[in-house]
Amino acid sequence: MTKVGTMKTVDADVLVIGSGLAGLTAALRICRERRVVLVTKQELHISNSDWAQGGIAAVVDPGDTIDSHVEDTLDAGAGLCDEAVVREVVEQGPIRVSEMEALGVEFERRGKAYDLGSEGGHSRRRVLHAGDLTGHEIIRSLLRRVEKEAQIKVFTNAMAIDLVTTGWLKSSGVSRCIGAYFLDNNTREIFAVRAPSTVLASGGAGKVYLYTTNPDVATGDGIAMAWRAGVPVKNMELVQFHPTCLFHPENKSFLISETVRGEGAILVNEDGESFTEAHDPRGSLAPRDIVARAIDGEIKRRGDSCVYLDISHQSKEFLKRRFPNIYATCLKYGIDMACDRIPVVPAAHYFCGGVEADTSGRTVLPGLYAVGEVACTGLHGANRLASNSLLEAAVCAHAAAENILSKEQDSTWANAEIPPWRLGDAVPSDEAVVVEHNWNEVRTCMWDYVGIVRTNRRLERALNRIRNLRQEIREYYLDYLVVSDVLELRNVADVAELVVRCALLRSESRGLHYTLDYPETDNSRPAQDSRIADPPGGASR
Repeated sequence: MTKVGTMKTVDADVLVIGSGLAGLTAALRICRERRVVLVTKQELHISNSDWAQGGIAAVVDPGDTIDSHVEDTLDAGAGLCDEAVVREVVEQGPIRVSEMEALGVEFERRGKAYDLGSEGGHSRRRVLHAGDLTGHEIIRSLLRRVEKEAQIKVFTNAMAIDLVTTGWLKSSGVSRCIGAYFLDNNTREIFAVRAPSTVLASGGAGKVYLYTTNPDVATGDGIAMAWRAGVPVKNMELVQFHPTCLFHPENKSFLISETVRGEGAILVNEDGESFTEAHDPRGSLAPRDIVARAIDGEIKRRGDSCVYLDISHQSKEFLKRRFPNIYATCLKYGIDMACDRIPVVPAAHYFCGGVEADTSGRTVLPGLYAVGEVACTGLHGANRLASNSLLEAAVCAHAAAENILSKEQDSTWANAEIPPWRLGDAVPSDEAVVVEHNWNEVRTCMWDYVGIVRTNRRLERALNRIRNLRQEIREYYLDYLVVSDVLELRNVADVAELVVRCALLRSESRGLHYTLDYPETDNSRPAQDSRIADPPGGASR
């Protein structure tokens, strides 16, 4: 650890940003051979991965096949998946599952066989789970290993501000990433981490929308930072709205796992009528984009506030055993799954788009890797197949670690001077109400105009408003000392614009992008990615 000016600079062989499944997997593999600095913006366990209920899809049943899993993934992806990527990730799934078990993860079994769950879009049961808290079990097990690793130095409650590139430092040659700036939320000091390789594993951006199943940390930080550093993003319009978020005034982000439908729950309207079969013969177990649109349409057609999940045909004993957390949470709000219908609505859940990267996490910026939900690899296409997210995180993070370790470390920039953060004339803010107002306006704008069903008119209106808000936020960001709320707001607004711009690039309806102006899928040519490669520039200070 060294001092550069008045700013602390921490040196590492590899910097990992994020502590979900992707970040922890990469860190645990890399630390066997190199020094890792792992930075997360709240506590280590807080991530989308930790909140994942359903499980991880993998071919572990003797009656299942790689080809079947590939076919289901391609079908859900609505023609936009990269088939070679899909096959690579699916083939690696069983290996990564075994590795998780070696690290202490315990998936549920019935005797010696896995107790596999079923979810929408899967042609057979292939979802490994640990009750209905699969993500929590995985993260808990991996964190126990991280805490024992001397080669991993952890910084919690540290918010990433921007990536540091040699191009931004005005160094000669091809620009590369050499680390990042961070805000220590405990001390309010800014520090830098300098490393030849940086792994972005910062998760998704559900908080761009007013209603989401994601935790508060999901503000698209990695996507926004990579874009500002010059890395292309693609397919940002493909936002998956989970069909079944609990509809209750005291809890607007609790997910009712798709595995509940996998165990026989049926979606019904206020009158108890099943309605999804009119949209797809698979009914309540159709892929998420279809089910979410069906629910949205039913709510608008009838003028109701929500629809309902009915699994009352299952016994209380079964529900308590299979869904202990969901059962207890619903009961907390006066809903007994064994005899009551569960009120649900769609909510923003997962970004199929993100930072352009391959299955080894490599981006166009040397030294920068992107893995997990922050990345767009071509696996999910226009709609993610249920429980393929944890699969991608594990497979691609491992591949990124192997890629980093296969190369000799580039020591050229080991002593590159990262300049102290420039404060300029910035002063402490006394206008927190402005930040809160802009937060609400960005998210409400996205929910109202860039939701499940879109039109060009709504998108143009959203783009104008978001751009105005981004300018206001930038001025605020430059005038006042940085705090986490402003940094997150800045990232949310950047990601919001990327979503809208990508949506305007897609003149068709495909998967998660449904527009009334182009209600049909364009099958006259191969499906195209929506790609944005014109960044606003590097760090702002």
